[in-house]
Amino acid sequence: MLSLIREDVTNVMDHDPAAKSRLEVLLCYAGLHAVWFYRMNHWLWNHGLFLLARWLSEVARWLTGIEIHPGARIGRRLFIDHGMGVVIGETSVIGDDVTLYQGVTLGGTGKEHGKRHPTLEDNVVVGGGAKILGNIIVGKNCRIGAGSVVLRNVPENSTVVGVPGHIVFREGKRVVITDPKQINDPLSEALASVASEVNKLRERVQHLEGTENVTEPVPESLQRVMDDLDYQI
Repeated sequence: MLSLIREDVTNVMDHDPAAKSRLEVLLCYAGLHAVWFYRMNHWLWNHGLFLLARWLSEVARWLTGIEIHPGARIGRRLFIDHGMGVVIGETSVIGDDVTLYQGVTLGGTGKEHGKRHPTLEDNVVVGGGAKILGNIIVGKNCRIGAGSVVLRNVPENSTVVGVPGHIVFREGKRVVITDPKQINDPLSEALASVASEVNKLRERVQHLEGTENVTEPVPESLQRVMDDLDYQI
């Protein structure tokens, strides 16, 4: 246990330029206190002391502002920076060297039983306020932007932003999305449907006027809508 505490403190010193001393980290970093509470509570949970583990996790939440269910499985060197409002659900799985910022939720999407929370693999960073929901996997070395809502699996070495979350970088290369269905955005799908209907109406009018072979310029207002649908991120 002491070796893990030393490892956690060293990890904070390596990652947070605001940390001035090991004593400061020991006394002032609520994220570490929450992790240490979790380790004790997880041991109790694994030994069948469910009520005691849950009660102590509530004490930890009251003291730190961070809620970690004792049934979650968390690897080494988890760094919860700032921490207030972080929620980690019962069936969440977190690998090694993961960083979570304030307001992050690893939650479920319904009342189903069994595995219903996310899995974060090694070296994932999740920005403030991001929500990762459901039994999905976020691959190694991924970055989740602040405020994003992630509902689908994320491949390794990807960067995700937005609501709903969509990949903007993969393997260090920018990803350009041209199909609104790729991000499952209802507003974008509606705009795409409107643009499609406008094109059909134009073709019908041209046919009725006997000008089907005449190409007319696209109105500027419609062109702007169609350009927006290109998702040149």
